[in-house]
Amino acid sequence: MNDAVPSKADSSPPAAVLSPGGPRTVSVLGSTGSVGTQTIELLSAEPGRFQVKALVAGRNTALLAQQAIALGAEMAVVADPAGYAALKAALAGTNIAVAAGADAVVAAARLPSDWTMAAITGAAGLASTLAAIERGRFVALANKEALVCAGEVMLHAVRSAGATLLPVDSEHNAIFQSLADGNHGAIEKIILTASGGPFRTATLDEMARATPETALRHPVWSMGAKISIDSATMMNKGLELIEAARLFDLDESRIGVLIHPQSVVHGMVCYTDGSVLAQLGSPDMRIPIAHTLAWPLRMATPSPRLDLAAVARLDFAEPDLVQFPALRLARAALRAGGGTPAILNAANEVAVDAFLNRRIGFLDIAGTVAHVLDVMGTPRADTLAEVVALDTAARRAAEHRIQNRVP
Repeated sequence: MNDAVPSKADSSPPAAVLSPGGPRTVSVLGSTGSVGTQTIELLSAEPGRFQVKALVAGRNTALLAQQAIALGAEMAVVADPAGYAALKAALAGTNIAVAAGADAVVAAARLPSDWTMAAITGAAGLASTLAAIERGRFVALANKEALVCAGEVMLHAVRSAGATLLPVDSEHNAIFQSLADGNHGAIEKIILTASGGPFRTATLDEMARATPETALRHPVWSMGAKISIDSATMMNKGLELIEAARLFDLDESRIGVLIHPQSVVHGMVCYTDGSVLAQLGSPDMRIPIAHTLAWPLRMATPSPRLDLAAVARLDFAEPDLVQFPALRLARAALRAGGGTPAILNAANEVAVDAFLNRRIGFLDIAGTVAHVLDVMGTPRADTLAEVVALDTAARRAAEHRIQNRVP
């Protein structure tokens, strides 16, 4: 099994997990986002079990200050330097240290925490995720771009530092739980499920006329705008496929995707003896977050309990790659390797932002990504600096395409 994720066959968990000497120390990178706020909710429910070292946010200083005071955090960091004064004023009279800027975010990630939530989305979270990994402890990975864009760099750091990645995405967490017996060598394939998003039954003509408002209406999950659009294009599933290949050390041909509109079965592992192990649960991100937060133990959540009798039926179907070309592009990028996945991710981020700002149509998102992949080829990306350079170049190419596209 890839060293990035643990298995039951591993030796007993590190002392930091089960130490009776005090609470688990934690840091949350991206505390004001969707995953971050749900993590804060779980931490607040069991204050004696956790000690918060650092909270990091992008620019929402008001919420960050509120979280830091409520949890008694040692440090609060805002990535946007312009937010420093407001954060400092909001935390005046407390003992909470305040910092701002990109360097401060990385410094917070390097604090000696037992467990760090890496939930700064996009390429912006790469440096802090790498810094947390280099601490050699537990990193709950919600920033899928870390392994999509810089997979080899991140996994090398994991191996060097002896760190443990705990997947937070519901699909990868489901696979992680289904691999609890440690029989990685007997895997035939794994299957990631996808709800199909708001356009699961839409025609291409209907998708061409889609607005940001319709694309953001996810039928099951409550997520941020960027991830919601990725779900609508199924690029989210493509990025998850690349992440799964890195996490579980599997090639692209052994990772399947099925449309499952009920979002009850989150992932499956198919073994060589014909057995299929799956993880089921309500579509609530607090479940996989809690699983990583307490791992290898369990903790209670307020999540709705799964009632299979009420669900009544579970449907599965193969995704239509004509309707959802982003999934095909992601598979091709994974097969190409090198820096191609980083190019895919960067071009997609620019295209999604352009769609949300009504500069391009919905179908132009995949079209933009395909164009950038074509013009940039398959360069290498062996260091974080090379990944960042490719990310910048791909964003520039995507923006050029958007500005100069033929109507």
